[in-house]
Amino acid sequence: MTPLEIADIIGIVSFALSGFLIAVHYKLDILGVFISAFLTALGGGMIRDVIANKTPYVLSDNLPIILVSTTLFLAFIFKLHKTTDLEGKTWFIVSDAIGLVSFAITGALIGIKADFNFLGVLMLAFLTAVGGGTIRDILINKVPSILVSEFYGTVAIIIGLITYFLHLGNYVSIVTLTITFIFGVTLRLLAYYKKWSLPKL
Repeated sequence: MTPLEIADIIGIVSFALSGFLIAVHYKLDILGVFISAFLTALGGGMIRDVIANKTPYVLSDNLPIILVSTTLFLAFIFKLHKTTDLEGKTWFIVSDAIGLVSFAITGALIGIKADFNFLGVLMLAFLTAVGGGTIRDILINKVPSILVSEFYGTVAIIIGLITYFLHLGNYVSIVTLTITFIFGVTLRLLAYYKKWSLPKL
């Protein structure tokens, strides 16, 4: 299994759980829960693949659908829909951080594979990481996280930047991407709990 496939699987599962939790928090019905989970988990990847002129992964492989469906099934089994005070739950924040960083890595790798330039790689990392969640937030009438959350979209750009420079130095491997992943998740969690943010006008 390639680093891209591993990062994609981790991102899909993490964001499916994040989308599920957001949906039940906003009291959506069963269909709304499924739409929220699928959009969060697969929306960014579809945007990524379309820009990279690829057939969207979700339309050519059954694995993404199986991963999202299994995640939802387990979430129901373990009664995660009973969760209250969602924003304060550490495991929700961790799940969202893992999805964000994993998808930033996959976006950067796809951009590199498609021979995109520096800006193209960063853009694909950013859109893959935040695209699905942004569409979901707009649908449920919530201000997208990238506009208000502490250091959210910035983390995706930083991870895309690191992945690009790893590629330039021919250092892309499971080990270096794992280190990048751990760094990204740690950075996001620190930013959340320390309330770091970019300057506001």
